Amino acid sequence: MAETQANKPRKRKDTSKPSEPSTVEEAKQAEQIPEYWQLTDDEVLLRSPELEDEFRTSDSWRVFRIMGELVGGFDSLATITRGISIFGSARTPEDDPMYQAARETARLLAENGFEIITGGGPGIMEAANRGAFEVGKVSVGCNIELPFEQLPNPYQTRSLSFKYFFVRKTMFIKYSNAYVIFPGGFGTMDELFEALTLIQTRKIRNFPVVLFGSQYWQGMLQWITSMMLNEGNISQEDLGLIHLTDSPKDAVDFITKTCGAGAKIGRI
Repeated sequence: MAETQANKPRKRKDTSKPSEPSTVEEAKQAEQIPEYWQLTDDEVLLRSPELEDEFRTSDSWRVFRIMGELVGGFDSLATITRGISIFGSARTPEDDPMYQAARETARLLAENGFEIITGGGPGIMEAANRGAFEVGKVSVGCNIELPFEQLPNPYQTRSLSFKYFFVRKTMFIKYSNAYVIFPGGFGTMDELFEALTLIQTRKIRNFPVVLFGSQYWQGMLQWITSMMLNEGNISQEDLGLIHLTDSPKDAVDFITKTCGAGAKIGRI
Protein backbone atom coordinates (compact mmCIF):
# COMPACT_ATOMS: atom_id res chain seq x y z
CA MET A 1 0.00 0.00 0.00
CA ALA A 2 1.32 3.44 -0.92
CA GLU A 3 2.31 5.64 1.98
CA THR A 4 -0.02 8.62 2.39
CA GLN A 5 -0.40 11.36 4.98
CA ALA A 6 -3.20 9.34 6.58
CA ASN A 7 -1.31 6.04 7.02
CA LYS A 8 2.19 7.44 7.42
CA PRO A 9 3.71 6.18 10.71
CA ARG A 10 3.76 8.88 13.38
CA LYS A 11 6.87 9.64 15.33
CA ARG A 12 6.65 8.97 19.04
CA LYS A 13 6.79 12.01 21.29
CA ASP A 14 10.12 12.82 22.81
CA THR A 15 9.63 12.11 26.49
CA SER A 16 12.97 13.66 27.36
CA LYS A 17 11.74 17.13 26.53
CA PRO A 18 12.59 19.77 29.17
CA SER A 19 9.91 21.05 31.50
CA GLU A 20 7.92 24.22 30.91
CA PRO A 21 10.09 27.33 31.45
CA SER A 22 9.29 29.42 34.51
CA THR A 23 11.23 32.56 33.52
CA VAL A 24 11.78 34.57 30.34
CA GLU A 25 15.44 33.57 30.30
CA GLU A 26 14.56 29.87 30.54
CA ALA A 27 12.04 30.31 27.70
CA LYS A 28 14.66 31.92 25.47
CA GLN A 29 17.03 29.04 26.13
CA ALA A 30 14.29 26.47 25.44
CA GLU A 31 13.50 28.10 22.09
CA GLN A 32 16.95 27.05 20.90
CA ILE A 33 16.07 23.36 21.37
CA PRO A 34 14.36 22.15 18.14
CA GLU A 35 12.49 19.34 19.90
CA TYR A 36 11.00 21.54 22.60
CA TRP A 37 8.18 23.41 20.90
CA GLN A 38 5.38 21.30 19.46
CA LEU A 39 3.73 22.80 16.38
CA THR A 40 0.09 23.46 17.31
CA ASP A 41 -2.93 23.76 15.02
CA ASP A 42 -3.40 27.36 16.18
CA GLU A 43 0.13 28.22 15.07
CA VAL A 44 -0.44 26.64 11.66
CA LEU A 45 -3.76 28.43 11.23
CA LEU A 46 -2.43 31.86 12.19
CA ARG A 47 0.73 31.78 10.07
CA SER A 48 0.74 33.50 6.67
CA PRO A 49 0.14 31.11 3.75
CA GLU A 50 3.05 29.98 1.60
CA LEU A 51 3.05 29.43 -2.15
CA GLU A 52 3.97 25.76 -1.83
CA ASP A 53 1.04 24.98 0.50
CA GLU A 54 -1.02 22.08 -0.82
CA PHE A 55 -4.82 22.27 -0.82
CA ARG A 56 -5.23 19.60 1.85
CA THR A 57 -3.19 21.71 4.28
CA SER A 58 -4.65 25.07 3.24
CA ASP A 59 -6.91 27.29 5.33
CA SER A 60 -9.97 26.31 3.27
CA TRP A 61 -9.46 22.62 4.06
CA ARG A 62 -8.78 23.41 7.72
CA VAL A 63 -12.28 24.87 8.11
CA PHE A 64 -13.68 21.34 8.34
CA ARG A 65 -11.52 20.56 11.37
CA ILE A 66 -12.61 23.82 13.01
CA MET A 67 -16.25 23.01 12.27
CA GLY A 68 -15.83 19.57 13.81
CA GLU A 69 -14.33 21.05 16.94
CA LEU A 70 -17.22 23.51 17.28
CA VAL A 71 -19.81 20.75 16.83
CA GLY A 72 -18.01 18.54 19.36
CA GLY A 73 -17.95 21.34 21.92
CA PHE A 74 -21.62 22.17 21.42
CA ASP A 75 -22.62 18.51 21.78
CA SER A 76 -20.53 17.98 24.92
CA LEU A 77 -21.77 21.13 26.69
CA ALA A 78 -25.39 21.19 25.52
CA THR A 79 -26.70 20.35 29.01
CA ILE A 80 -24.78 23.19 30.71
CA THR A 81 -27.38 25.88 31.41
CA ARG A 82 -26.06 27.57 34.58
CA GLY A 83 -22.34 27.61 33.89
CA ILE A 84 -19.90 29.93 35.65
CA SER A 85 -16.39 30.21 34.20
CA ILE A 86 -13.55 30.80 36.64
CA PHE A 87 -10.20 32.08 35.35
CA GLY A 88 -6.81 32.73 36.90
CA SER A 89 -3.15 31.83 36.80
CA ALA A 90 -2.05 28.28 36.05
CA ARG A 91 0.99 28.97 38.24
CA THR A 92 -0.87 29.49 41.53
CA PRO A 93 0.31 26.83 44.06
CA GLU A 94 -2.03 24.90 46.34
CA ASP A 95 -0.85 26.73 49.48
CA ASP A 96 -1.62 30.16 47.98
CA PRO A 97 -4.60 31.98 49.57
CA MET A 98 -6.01 32.61 46.09
CA TYR A 99 -6.07 28.87 45.38
CA GLN A 100 -8.11 28.31 48.51
CA ALA A 101 -10.41 31.26 47.69
CA ALA A 102 -11.07 29.90 44.20
CA ARG A 103 -11.79 26.47 45.63
CA GLU A 104 -14.24 27.94 48.15
CA THR A 105 -15.91 30.19 45.57
CA ALA A 106 -16.47 27.26 43.22
CA ARG A 107 -17.83 25.13 46.04
CA LEU A 108 -20.37 27.79 47.02
CA LEU A 109 -21.41 28.35 43.42
CA ALA A 110 -21.83 24.62 42.85
CA GLU A 111 -23.93 24.27 45.99
CA ASN A 112 -26.13 27.09 44.67
CA GLY A 113 -26.88 25.13 41.51
CA PHE A 114 -24.22 26.49 39.16
CA GLU A 115 -21.94 24.38 36.96
CA ILE A 116 -18.23 25.24 37.14
CA ILE A 117 -16.22 25.70 33.93
CA THR A 118 -12.46 26.27 33.76
CA GLY A 119 -9.56 25.92 31.36
CA GLY A 120 -8.93 22.47 32.83
CA GLY A 121 -5.32 23.06 33.83
CA PRO A 122 -3.42 23.57 37.11
CA GLY A 123 -3.42 26.53 39.52
CA ILE A 124 -6.65 28.50 39.86
CA MET A 125 -8.31 26.26 37.27
CA GLU A 126 -7.57 23.19 39.37
CA ALA A 127 -8.79 24.92 42.53
CA ALA A 128 -12.13 25.83 40.94
CA ASN A 129 -12.69 22.36 39.47
CA ARG A 130 -11.73 20.89 42.81
CA GLY A 131 -14.25 22.98 44.74
CA ALA A 132 -17.14 21.71 42.60
CA PHE A 133 -15.80 18.16 42.34
CA GLU A 134 -15.48 17.73 46.10
CA VAL A 135 -19.18 18.42 46.64
CA GLY A 136 -20.24 16.09 43.84
CA LYS A 137 -21.31 18.78 41.36
CA VAL A 138 -20.62 19.43 37.68
CA SER A 139 -16.99 20.38 37.06
CA VAL A 140 -16.05 21.08 33.43
CA GLY A 141 -12.53 21.49 32.08
CA CYS A 142 -11.91 22.97 28.61
CA ASN A 143 -8.28 22.14 27.94
CA ILE A 144 -6.21 23.62 25.11
CA GLU A 145 -3.36 22.19 23.05
CA LEU A 146 -0.19 24.15 23.85
CA PRO A 147 3.39 24.05 22.52
CA PHE A 148 4.26 22.49 25.88
CA GLU A 149 1.90 19.91 27.34
CA GLN A 150 -0.76 21.01 29.82
CA LEU A 151 -2.15 18.01 31.62
CA PRO A 152 -5.82 18.15 32.69
CA ASN A 153 -6.30 18.43 36.43
CA PRO A 154 -7.96 15.39 38.08
CA TYR A 155 -11.02 17.25 39.42
CA GLN A 156 -13.24 17.20 36.33
CA THR A 157 -16.53 15.43 35.74
CA ARG A 158 -16.44 16.47 32.09
CA SER A 159 -13.17 17.07 30.24
CA LEU A 160 -12.83 18.54 26.75
CA SER A 161 -9.74 19.26 24.68
CA PHE A 162 -9.49 21.96 22.01
CA LYS A 163 -6.90 22.70 19.33
CA TYR A 164 -8.08 26.23 18.57
CA PHE A 165 -8.17 29.03 21.14
CA PHE A 166 -11.08 30.84 19.51
CA VAL A 167 -13.25 27.71 19.59
CA ARG A 168 -12.47 27.21 23.26
CA LYS A 169 -13.22 30.89 24.00
CA THR A 170 -16.58 30.51 22.25
CA MET A 171 -17.46 27.68 24.63
CA PHE A 172 -16.58 29.77 27.67
CA ILE A 173 -18.84 32.63 26.60
CA LYS A 174 -21.71 30.55 25.23
CA TYR A 175 -22.09 28.27 28.23
CA SER A 176 -21.33 30.79 31.00
CA ASN A 177 -23.71 33.04 32.87
CA ALA A 178 -20.88 34.90 34.62
CA TYR A 179 -17.09 35.12 34.85
CA VAL A 180 -15.05 35.10 38.04
CA ILE A 181 -11.54 36.40 37.39
CA PHE A 182 -8.79 35.59 39.88
CA PRO A 183 -5.23 36.98 39.63
CA GLY A 184 -3.56 35.78 36.46
CA GLY A 185 -1.48 36.72 33.45
CA PHE A 186 -2.05 37.48 29.77
CA GLY A 187 -4.52 34.63 29.24
CA THR A 188 -6.62 35.77 32.18
CA MET A 189 -6.58 39.36 30.89
CA ASP A 190 -7.63 38.12 27.46
CA GLU A 191 -10.74 36.40 28.84
CA LEU A 192 -11.58 39.42 31.02
CA PHE A 193 -11.44 42.06 28.31
CA GLU A 194 -13.15 39.87 25.71
CA ALA A 195 -16.12 39.49 28.08
CA LEU A 196 -16.17 43.23 28.85
CA THR A 197 -16.11 44.03 25.11
CA LEU A 198 -19.00 41.65 24.39
CA ILE A 199 -21.05 43.14 27.23
CA GLN A 200 -20.24 46.72 26.21
CA THR A 201 -21.31 46.02 22.61
CA ARG A 202 -24.47 44.20 23.77
CA LYS A 203 -23.46 40.86 22.29
CA ILE A 204 -24.18 39.35 25.72
CA ARG A 205 -26.28 40.80 28.55
CA ASN A 206 -26.93 40.24 32.25
CA PHE A 207 -23.44 38.80 32.47
CA PRO A 208 -21.68 39.49 35.81
CA VAL A 209 -17.90 39.91 35.74
CA VAL A 210 -16.30 39.50 39.16
CA LEU A 211 -12.68 40.47 39.83
CA PHE A 212 -11.40 38.61 42.89
CA GLY A 213 -8.52 40.14 44.84
CA SER A 214 -8.67 43.92 45.26
CA GLN A 215 -4.96 44.31 45.95
CA TYR A 216 -4.07 42.58 42.68
CA TRP A 217 -6.57 44.42 40.50
CA GLN A 218 -6.57 47.92 42.01
CA GLY A 219 -3.64 49.16 39.90
CA MET A 220 -5.36 48.13 36.67
CA LEU A 221 -8.67 49.66 37.76
CA GLN A 222 -6.96 52.92 38.71
CA TRP A 223 -5.33 53.05 35.27
CA ILE A 224 -8.64 52.34 33.54
CA THR A 225 -10.24 55.20 35.50
CA SER A 226 -7.42 57.72 35.18
CA MET A 227 -6.61 57.02 31.52
CA MET A 228 -9.44 55.28 29.64
CA LEU A 229 -12.27 57.10 31.38
CA ASN A 230 -10.59 60.50 31.53
CA GLU A 231 -9.62 60.27 27.85
CA GLY A 232 -13.23 59.51 26.97
CA ASN A 233 -12.47 56.05 25.58
CA ILE A 234 -14.99 54.39 27.90
CA SER A 235 -18.00 55.71 29.82
CA GLN A 236 -18.73 55.74 33.53
CA GLU A 237 -21.37 53.12 32.86
CA ASP A 238 -18.70 50.77 31.51
CA LEU A 239 -16.93 50.76 34.88
CA GLY A 240 -20.11 49.38 36.39
CA LEU A 241 -19.62 46.16 34.45
CA ILE A 242 -17.01 45.03 36.99
CA HIS A 243 -17.62 43.85 40.55
CA LEU A 244 -14.53 43.82 42.78
CA THR A 245 -14.43 41.62 45.86
CA ASP A 246 -12.22 39.71 48.30
CA SER A 247 -14.96 37.42 49.59
CA PRO A 248 -16.13 34.12 48.06
CA LYS A 249 -19.57 34.62 49.63
CA ASP A 250 -19.88 38.14 48.25
CA ALA A 251 -18.90 36.93 44.77
CA VAL A 252 -21.52 34.18 44.89
CA ASP A 253 -24.22 36.50 46.28
CA PHE A 254 -23.53 39.05 43.52
CA ILE A 255 -23.68 36.42 40.78
CA THR A 256 -26.83 34.83 42.17
CA LYS A 257 -28.56 38.21 42.45
CA THR A 258 -27.46 39.45 39.03
CA CYS A 259 -28.16 36.23 37.16
CA GLY A 260 -31.58 36.13 38.78
CA ALA A 261 -32.42 39.61 37.50
CA GLY A 262 -33.00 38.32 33.96
CA ALA A 263 -31.95 35.67 31.50
CA LYS A 264 -28.87 36.30 29.41
CA ILE A 265 -29.98 37.23 25.89
CA GLY A 266 -28.06 38.00 22.76
CA ARG A 267 -26.27 34.73 23.46
CA ILE A 268 -23.97 33.26 20.84
